[in-house]
Amino acid sequence: MTAVGEQPVDAVPVVGGAPGADGAGNAEGGTLHAPTPGWRLFVRVFAENRLAVVGVALLVFVVGFCFIGPVVYHTNQIQTNFNDANLAPSAAHLLGTDDAGYDVLGRLMVAGQVSLEVGVGGALLSSLLGAVWGAISGYVGGWVDALMMRVVDSFYAIPPLLLMLIVATIFARTTFVFIVVIALVSWLPTARLVRGESLAIRVREYVEAARSMGVHHLRIVERHIFRNVMGTIVVQTTLQVANAILLLAALSYLGLGPPPPSTSWGAMLNNGLNYIYDGYWWLIYPAGVAIVLTVIAFSFVGDALRDAVDARLQRH
Repeated sequence: MTAVGEQPVDAVPVVGGAPGADGAGNAEGGTLHAPTPGWRLFVRVFAENRLAVVGVALLVFVVGFCFIGPVVYHTNQIQTNFNDANLAPSAAHLLGTDDAGYDVLGRLMVAGQVSLEVGVGGALLSSLLGAVWGAISGYVGGWVDALMMRVVDSFYAIPPLLLMLIVATIFARTTFVFIVVIALVSWLPTARLVRGESLAIRVREYVEAARSMGVHHLRIVERHIFRNVMGTIVVQTTLQVANAILLLAALSYLGLGPPPPSTSWGAMLNNGLNYIYDGYWWLIYPAGVAIVLTVIAFSFVGDALRDAVDARLQRH
């Protein structure tokens, strides 16, 4: 039995959606949308950046050109042939030859391998050094933080190119040495960025809880500091690749690049400038264009990664 005017419980219509929504699940004045997962938001923001898409396409092309190109376009980049020196572009040599008789197109591929290897290796090593230094400095704080930051300031006081010249003249000019040299002058910005974020993360509730539970400090840095600054590290690493390629080009331009028969884009550009007034444009422009395109591509990708990481952090 029910009172007059009351409706039985089992007669109440069941509709989808939250209270205040219509039968289609739409809220009053708008549509309810499920929250976008963090990684999907990251990908969406990155993909919406057209310059980032162009940057990725350029990087795919450059990597394929440098590492797959020599398999298709066979040239001799070991032995010199002065009889074919400074030949103009032709069917036999699509971008001509240089002053030692090397095919410029094939030389561009080999030089790109060295530039990319040093650029990526130097960026990864510098990001690793900077991330560890900054995370420890920010987490520990106090006089340790002050001392570690004074070390960073001291390195900032030394001109990077001067430090690179000193190290490059002391040690053998190998790919590993170039990676270490570039890392020594490139880890400072990453250290400062990670240190700043670590100072904010170390006072969070979950870090305080882990510390009160007796979790080892290194474990806290690994699980809570590094994981929360990983986005910043990835973005900084991408931008550091472009910087490392430019630093190697600067060293090569000064004559301290990879020794022959190895070469880099900077060394090719430096060699071509000796013939700038002779009309041998193929000795100058290909290497210069390769450096510019690669640096721009990494810059586009790095900027898009920064925007995507910021959007993901704002969502959380």
